[in-house]
Amino acid sequence: MEESNRSVRGVRFGVFEVDLRSGELRKQGLKIKLQGQAIQILGLLLERPGELVTREELREKLWPADTFVDFEHGLNAAVKKLRAALGDSADNPRFVETLPRRGYRFIPPVEGLGQAPPAQVAPEVPTAPVRRARFQPAWLAALAVVALLAVLLGLNVGGLRDSLLGGTPPGEITSIAVLPLENLMGDPEQEYFVDGMTDALISDLGKIGALRVISRTSTMQYKETRKSLPQIARELNVDAVVEGSVLRAGERVRVTVQLMRAVPEQQLWTQSYERDLSEILALQREVARAVAREIKIALTPEEQARLAIASSVNPGAYESYLRGRYHLATETNDGMELAIKYFQQALEKDPNYALPYAGLAEAYQFVETRGLLPRSVAITRAKAAAEKALEMDPALGEAHTSLALIRYWHDWDWSGAERAFKRAIELNPGNANAHAWYSNYLIFVGRSEEAIAMRKRLVELDPLSPATNAMLGYAYVFARHYDRGIEQCRKALELDPNFAPAHAHLYRAYLAKEMYEEAIAEIQRAVDLSGGWPKHDLAYAYAMAGKRDDARKILHELIEDSKRGVVELSGIARIYAALGETDQAFGWLEKAYEDHEHWLVALKVDPFFDSLRSDPRFQDLVRRMNFPE
Repeated sequence: MEESNRSVRGVRFGVFEVDLRSGELRKQGLKIKLQGQAIQILGLLLERPGELVTREELREKLWPADTFVDFEHGLNAAVKKLRAALGDSADNPRFVETLPRRGYRFIPPVEGLGQAPPAQVAPEVPTAPVRRARFQPAWLAALAVVALLAVLLGLNVGGLRDSLLGGTPPGEITSIAVLPLENLMGDPEQEYFVDGMTDALISDLGKIGALRVISRTSTMQYKETRKSLPQIARELNVDAVVEGSVLRAGERVRVTVQLMRAVPEQQLWTQSYERDLSEILALQREVARAVAREIKIALTPEEQARLAIASSVNPGAYESYLRGRYHLATETNDGMELAIKYFQQALEKDPNYALPYAGLAEAYQFVETRGLLPRSVAITRAKAAAEKALEMDPALGEAHTSLALIRYWHDWDWSGAERAFKRAIELNPGNANAHAWYSNYLIFVGRSEEAIAMRKRLVELDPLSPATNAMLGYAYVFARHYDRGIEQCRKALELDPNFAPAHAHLYRAYLAKEMYEEAIAEIQRAVDLSGGWPKHDLAYAYAMAGKRDDARKILHELIEDSKRGVVELSGIARIYAALGETDQAFGWLEKAYEDHEHWLVALKVDPFFDSLRSDPRFQDLVRRMNFPE
């Protein structure tokens, strides 16, 4: 046959050559055994060097729909064989890189070898039967051309890529999501460490004002997801996605990160970093700067400075801090106890480490809202921790947020609180927590439209969070846009039907519209889900619905509980107001005022106090709380 007189030599990478006619792999001229799907995967990767070849593409080409095998096992086994033949490593790849949840990429450049000249005619000698080549010649020839073209396109030789693609650059990237980094340690106990690395990257990128960075609550929902990149980007409404992996061996950490454009799906950049654990903060900042550089986001001088400063950290203190953040994110009573324990451990190992102090401030504020410590004790500890964190690092946005919350919740220092909130958001525009608490502040001082605008922004930063969606509903209710509040709270419950605060906010809207049965059903659901937390609201709903005996039964329980300091005093005042017992209502409001109860900050705008507003005692109380005009 004419084809047997020619040799399509194929492609070369490093010391390896792939003979596209026979489907053989050689290293420095020596044949390496590689058969079946492993060599076919190599062929497909060589078609598009430097580009993602998705798992779906490999399934379609090598595991047709009528092939009854375990695709995941077969693919993993074939890639393992390929790496073994190349002397490659999944942890430190030189040839075949795993793109977590997506597929594989061939790393080194590929050189097309073309065709050898016609062979000289030799005397005919007996030959062994010719084995059928695993690659069909026509397909092999096309592969060689495609491989060479891919190299030329990748390098944009002679402007070829711009000519073929019209020279139109992809759209500007102004929004991004950091997906949960993959744990390559094979140890579930290390999830806290990997999640901490993900959080740090989100936080550092969030410091870039021109970039919208999706918050942790939404992105963590894609942990171990099988959803495609375009689908994830669509759901989060972002232009690009950062994903990668973390590998730790002793005191060494290796992080591999890649930046992917969502539509059209395209890898823009990938890089691996390896550092000692003590230099992990510098590594995190370096990754954030690299992402900013690749998406061509202009950094202000202050942003450049914030992403450049990174001191070394005690490895043991850093690990304890990450464990603390991991438990803090659970937002449970047990989680807070563990968070405080680990933050304190971190400070024992490194008393000059600012972040654990910021973590303690957040934890003690949560403890105070749940009544797990006496209010004065919890707030004193939270305030001391936040001030200590800022003494060590004045640019720590989390500590500014905690201090702002204390200033208006407990000190009623409204102007000081607003300055601290603005500074926190200036330092980290992507900090969803700062936006959430600042928008609460705006609600309570009567700037409801500003609060609604900020909470809409918060939903953009954290679109899949039931909490952020419910918060927007809460803002609508306090602005007395009750129908919009109902609609928004229902959106939150679509994300999580068991999210108690969404039921509680929905109850407020129904109550304002005098839909008493619906209101009672919603607040009862919130009480059941939270273990009794908004019980005073249930009593208020009963009183407004005319079920006075039911309301009084709960009221008496709350009064008994108040003797142990675990009840919202202003909540008892609201119940008395609903029952028409005005003097009793003001008596409990005065107790709340003397206790500096934080829920009293809603006094100026809370619709539940409307029946008391015309009373001079109410106006005097508002004046004494120093609300801004």
